[in-house]
Amino acid sequence: MTDLHAPGYPRQRVAERARRGTAMAFPDAAGYGTTMFGQQPPEPDTPPDTIDRTRLVPPVFVPRRLERLIDLGREPVVGDAELTATIGGFSSPLPVYVSAFGSTRVASGDLGQAVARQAGRLGIPMVIGENIVPVAGYGRMERTAPSSLLQRITEYAAAVPDGQGGVVVQQSTEDADAEVWNLVYSDPSVQPLLESGRLAFELKVGQGAKPGLGGMTLVPREKATALSAQYDLMDVFGADSDAVLRCSSPGTFTDEILRNQIRLMRNNYPRCRVWVKLPPARDVGEAAAVAWAAGADAVGVDGAEGGTGWAPQAFLGHVGLPLAECLDRVDPRDHCLLVTGRIWEGARATKCLALGARAVGLGRAALAAVDEDPQRGLVNLVECLALEMRMLLSSLGKYEVSELSREDLWSEERPGPR
Repeated sequence: MTDLHAPGYPRQRVAERARRGTAMAFPDAAGYGTTMFGQQPPEPDTPPDTIDRTRLVPPVFVPRRLERLIDLGREPVVGDAELTATIGGFSSPLPVYVSAFGSTRVASGDLGQAVARQAGRLGIPMVIGENIVPVAGYGRMERTAPSSLLQRITEYAAAVPDGQGGVVVQQSTEDADAEVWNLVYSDPSVQPLLESGRLAFELKVGQGAKPGLGGMTLVPREKATALSAQYDLMDVFGADSDAVLRCSSPGTFTDEILRNQIRLMRNNYPRCRVWVKLPPARDVGEAAAVAWAAGADAVGVDGAEGGTGWAPQAFLGHVGLPLAECLDRVDPRDHCLLVTGRIWEGARATKCLALGARAVGLGRAALAAVDEDPQRGLVNLVECLALEMRMLLSSLGKYEVSELSREDLWSEERPGPR
């Protein structure tokens, strides 16, 4: 375990799930028979947002349960709720994926590799974030140690079951200069994923923690000169500090630029799926529509609640649309919408699916879980989340996640019919 912190995030709750798995879907069994259970107050360290305040509302009349009863020849139970999903062209046993961790040193070593191994075991897709190769290199040559990117791909590929999951490699402006996608696409060690249709490239347009800005990391002063040709460097902590702020370009986009970028990806890497990652911007709905029309297999949207990387204080509390508002502004129709933003348990995940998402991403939750237990932390966390989702889906009288819709939700902000 490292000294990993997550201010304003229920890290302890995630850690308990990483240790105890599905047991955490219920109150402590030691209290059974002596404790009366009812609605719990909100977490003190995480004030509820619009999604948290929204309630899932099961109906009395459940015609789809009747349909399933007829199919099965018996009453359906929780285990009959089916969570399999197609996520950006990949087959997944759950509507869950591991999202990119942003420009953070946290995931660059053993922690990132442990996440990759466990995501592979689960068979869920995994996105690898940007700015790894420009800073650390790719490491394909014999005399060069493999980079974090290559190590994570290798660990994932060794663990993932046949026909499930997939690796998504993100690229930003500086990554394009380093030809990251070209390196990955031509790497012999990646060919099994490519040949089985389980490799995607993700164009990073923005991120939840700091929409409108590029990635930011702190680098040692002695390494700053070598990076100055690729990045903007700011000496914001003073000459007495060894840390220098390294800033990436956010990139420049118009609707035509985004369209052409996606077309270029489809043309240059025809065997890869194409993903696009959008920030919680005011025109997120328009941008998503442009991306899908240009042929993107998936569009991911970070809510302002998301983020794992380094970000300015002013952005963390004041910039970007909340995830609920992003979901209101994006109309996925039959397209694949992926969302992230403080998701670590089944209720929030299920609500996001009912609001139109195809799958939800785990960022901080994945890192915190693996930090708690490098062998099974993410597996335990996801198994608990999956059990909760099956129970919630079953309670709604629905047995496939694709059947979830806004009719399953109620909130004071948007009350339904009475």
